[in-house]
Amino acid sequence: MSDTTPANTSFNALPLSPALLATLQQLQYLTMTPIQAASLPVTLAGHDLIAQAKTGSGKTAAFALPLLTRLNPRRFAVQALVLCPTRELADQVTQEIRRLARFEDNIKILSLVGGSTLRPQMASLEHGAHIVVGTPGRIMDHLDRGSLKLDALNILVLDEADRMLDMGFNDDIVYVVKRCPPNRQTLLFSATYPEGIDRLARQFLHEPTEVKLLEKHEGSKIRQRFYEVKHEERLQAVATLLKHYRPVSTLAFCNTKQQCRDLLEMLHAQGFHALTLNGDLEQRERDQVLIQFANRSCSVLVATDVAARGLDIAQLEAVINVDVTPDPEIHIHRIGRTGRGDEDGWALSLGSPADKRRISAIAQMMGDEPEWHTLGSLQSGNDSPLVPPMVTLQILGGRKEKIRPGDVLGALTGEAGFTREQVGKITVTDQTTYVAVSRGIAREAVRKLSAGKVKGKSVKVRALEN
Repeated sequence: MSDTTPANTSFNALPLSPALLATLQQLQYLTMTPIQAASLPVTLAGHDLIAQAKTGSGKTAAFALPLLTRLNPRRFAVQALVLCPTRELADQVTQEIRRLARFEDNIKILSLVGGSTLRPQMASLEHGAHIVVGTPGRIMDHLDRGSLKLDALNILVLDEADRMLDMGFNDDIVYVVKRCPPNRQTLLFSATYPEGIDRLARQFLHEPTEVKLLEKHEGSKIRQRFYEVKHEERLQAVATLLKHYRPVSTLAFCNTKQQCRDLLEMLHAQGFHALTLNGDLEQRERDQVLIQFANRSCSVLVATDVAARGLDIAQLEAVINVDVTPDPEIHIHRIGRTGRGDEDGWALSLGSPADKRRISAIAQMMGDEPEWHTLGSLQSGNDSPLVPPMVTLQILGGRKEKIRPGDVLGALTGEAGFTREQVGKITVTDQTTYVAVSRGIAREAVRKLSAGKVKGKSVKVRALEN
């Protein structure tokens, strides 16, 4: 795999049409990200690609540009297909490709995902689409019904392929790929490189070029410490670390779902505001957990690597590795979620004597020495409970009722009389709106919103506590 980034990172160096270059400039795409610089010369030359890249690395443009370049807008047939693991990612990718496709008036991009009815999607396909973005199950439905035809396809993209495999989509992917013309170009993007990816690549890619960009973390931003503990002390050790470091938001990684459950139970028993993400949650519940964590109304989010896929939280003060992962790349990926932008972050890992060799391998890969500490040095920490600064209020009513963030902010700062500083993040979903408010005003905010109106209507409001 190559880890080299070409010196020239200007989009002008690529064989792109003047109209597409002008669109990139309008969208403030000034220089290529490392994944774009490493992969675009390969994909624009028509080669198959395996790229190791995570969400937020600019990978959507890395596959959207070759896809748009090869497109013939006058031919109303599906010429490109992008498979994504989730509805949210498919929507995100669709929006991004639409922005990049502005240079041409009549490029039709269609999102085919579960959770919405088939009939309108079938009608849209009948009118003709150039690019389809979708989830494996829904794409299979349309192929089975004959509403989606792939005979004109020239590019197939598997986005976040590792996550699709984690979610059990292997057979669905195989089913869809086998219905694509054999002489197409295939681009596979994945944050990690498990065995299943290798199998897919050997089965469906033709002499692919491999591009792998290891995440680089600025040493000064992430302060990494290892604590030696006996295996049975791990869960209690998490509470000890939290009480000592007192981060506002912490992501705690466990290797198994059972350990997530045990840790959550122990944290709740000790008065911590903690939630867990696991594969058993419905999408709506998962969204609700992430909203509470991202808006700082939950101190600790306990998760496995699979559950935390694609998770990008702006302010994350600490990552705790309850278990050391056997894979150094996953360790680097985990700790890279803290210390973003100008923020500093703690990466705190618990290891038993048996983990020492594994930890040395991780440190060697990161080019530094592991810094070992004992829990004993932390016992004199502050024992008062760690309380998140915000509380999330749930309002019944969302986009379907035409509620916008401004309406909620207006209701809280207008009639209810709170200040702008007491209101945090506002998230509007189809049927529900979530707003973070300062913990001290939560009860009163529920009372005043329930008594007043949002967008001229009375609403039902409750505080979510964890």
